Amino acid sequence: MREASLMDVKHTSLDILSDPICPWCYIGKVKLDRALAQRPDHNLEIFWRPFQLNPDMPREGMDRRTYLETKFGGPEQARTVYGRIRDAAFAAGLSVDFDRITRTPNTFDAHRLIRWARSGGHQQAVVDALFVRYFEQGGDIGDRAVLFEIAGGIGMDTDLLARLYDEDADREMLTREENLARQMGISGVPAFIVGEKFALSGAQETGAWLEVLDRLEEAGGDNDGGPL
Repeated sequence: MREASLMDVKHTSLDILSDPICPWCYIGKVKLDRALAQRPDHNLEIFWRPFQLNPDMPREGMDRRTYLETKFGGPEQARTVYGRIRDAAFAAGLSVDFDRITRTPNTFDAHRLIRWARSGGHQQAVVDALFVRYFEQGGDIGDRAVLFEIAGGIGMDTDLLARLYDEDADREMLTREENLARQMGISGVPAFIVGEKFALSGAQETGAWLEVLDRLEEAGGDNDGGPL
């Protein structure tokens, strides 16, 4: 019997629409990662896609408390909502520390970094680092100095990144991509599009992902790993 080559492997795309300041995206990622670890031979090809929860956020971001109280209708409501989110994060095994977050950032530059990280195979590492820096360390991930530190720690070329930022590289492309997602009816994240054929929304449980992976394995994969 002929041994299978890399050309024989069929991949299924998994497009993940996410925002690095979305706590449910962080929770959803860790649950997906646990499923992938249990199915190490999976053939998913993962692409992280941009979706800003606050597309009109000022470039410099804004005070975190002001943002939450405005969004949820007051301090008591904000505490209630984030109390539930904190419980869900702890239940998922995450060491979040919302009290350390002092600013809600504009995340467009973070999304640009995620896109550029793909070419070097660093996309997953960048997404992880952004979540940790924001939710566990309270870092301002709208600050390019913070983004350069994250990128340099992963091994990306920060001189090249500085030129890309200065040239506004990929800004229009990411804006079009995000607008397309909204036109498709996506209004919140995380959202997962599997094989460009069906979608899942919200922080899915690990068991649900295991079922998806097993069904894909039974179906023999799907060679349509292109963009949205």
